[in-house]
Amino acid sequence: MAPDIKVRVGQKNAVKVISSLAGAQGLSLAELSDVNASNLLNGMVLVYNGATKKWDATLSLTPGTEQNLDINGGNF
Repeated sequence: MAPDIKVRVGQKNAVKVISSLAGAQGLSLAELSDVNASNLLNGMVLVYNGATKKWDATLSLTPGTEQNLDINGGNF
């Protein structure tokens, strides 16, 4: 197990942030329980599927028959 990392912030000698690297081993997206990532191809993105409540790896941003894609860049 890696040692805790302590950071000094400000003039007082007090621990403000404690970090532990527990569980920092490599993990792929395909190993997550809410991600369907099989038969991966270049250019795929993750799109949330409300019916299955999972993220699907796909080449299409709007899979299915409803081909609506709204992109809101905010107000400037």
